[in-house]
Amino acid sequence: MPCPAPGFPSEVGSRGAPAPLGAQTLRWTSAVWHVMSVPPDLHQQYLQTCQNLSQPENHFVARVLQEADKNDNIRWTKGITLKIAGNNRLVPVQRVTDEDVQVLASVLRCAVCVTGLDLRYNDLTDVGVRHVATFLQGTQCLIAIASVLTQNKAVKAINLNRPLLYSQEEETTVHIALMLKNNSSLVELHLCKHEIKSFGVERLCEALYENCSLRYLDLSCNKVTREDVKFLGELLKQNQTLEILDLNSNRIEDDGAIYLSEALALYNRTLKALSVVSNNISGKGLAALSQAMKINVELSYIYIWGNNFDEAACMAFSELIQAGRLKPDCTDVEPYEVDGHIHLAELSHGLKKHYYWTPSYGEVKNAAANASLAIAAVSECF
Repeated sequence: MPCPAPGFPSEVGSRGAPAPLGAQTLRWTSAVWHVMSVPPDLHQQYLQTCQNLSQPENHFVARVLQEADKNDNIRWTKGITLKIAGNNRLVPVQRVTDEDVQVLASVLRCAVCVTGLDLRYNDLTDVGVRHVATFLQGTQCLIAIASVLTQNKAVKAINLNRPLLYSQEEETTVHIALMLKNNSSLVELHLCKHEIKSFGVERLCEALYENCSLRYLDLSCNKVTREDVKFLGELLKQNQTLEILDLNSNRIEDDGAIYLSEALALYNRTLKALSVVSNNISGKGLAALSQAMKINVELSYIYIWGNNFDEAACMAFSELIQAGRLKPDCTDVEPYEVDGHIHLAELSHGLKKHYYWTPSYGEVKNAAANASLAIAAVSECF
């Protein structure tokens, strides 16, 4: 289970009245600094856990944790790697067993300062590996985060990309959907690589019928298919909040593109940006999207690279660009002509093309690479 957050000082003055903002900030900063500056006692936690689980102490593990407690990298939160390899010839080694791993996993569940674990050359079986796998999964953490966000009024954007999930039941998506039904402040939500399928998409869409704050939904790199997009299409017919929808690297195909096109052409007038990069869409679906842009003038950004272009699709998007309906900085393709035929070349533009990259100095020169910051600039605050 996730660890409770440390308690912070109350945000009230000495006489019970609300403290000035500066005082609140000072006390908050002091509390955070206190927590960060006091290293966790991993060795003591290990001994206590051994006692709680009625397991004998592994003296090698205990020694490694004692040394870790002295490491300045913990104090300054840089993170450390626990080297508990069983072939260490420089110190006395007691090789780690399945039972030792169970105790260690329980200790490390709360040790955010530990960023690496070396367990080579030990006496582990499948049982020990299961303990490690259970420790590594992110299911409980995501459920806890979703539960907290249900009542949270301060967080505006959150990135939950690429969790380590071992369940195929999509229970984390269910909890995130329940959070969206009640949260009225979250504006930006990233759910990349969550293995979201039909059940998860339907739950999220059900929640978003009741949500009136979310503007940016990232469902990239999931398992969304053409049938699943029906739920999104129906949602877009009624939703008046979403401005950015990222479906990059799914498999919505022509049918899915057509569902989205119908909703955008006939109903929705709030979505500003759509990414369907690498979705196995061919000319029919791409043509439908280009036609939707002719009708829906609010849809200004569209990203389509990585699909199956035929000449008709190339012509359709070339006409949008040449007519000024689609600005060159608002898409990831550029038309060119060879022997009288129109083709499309890729541009390094996208909603978050370089989401995790920043230049070593100066500002990012190509703002079109991360266009989402210009559309809904919530992420810039974090």
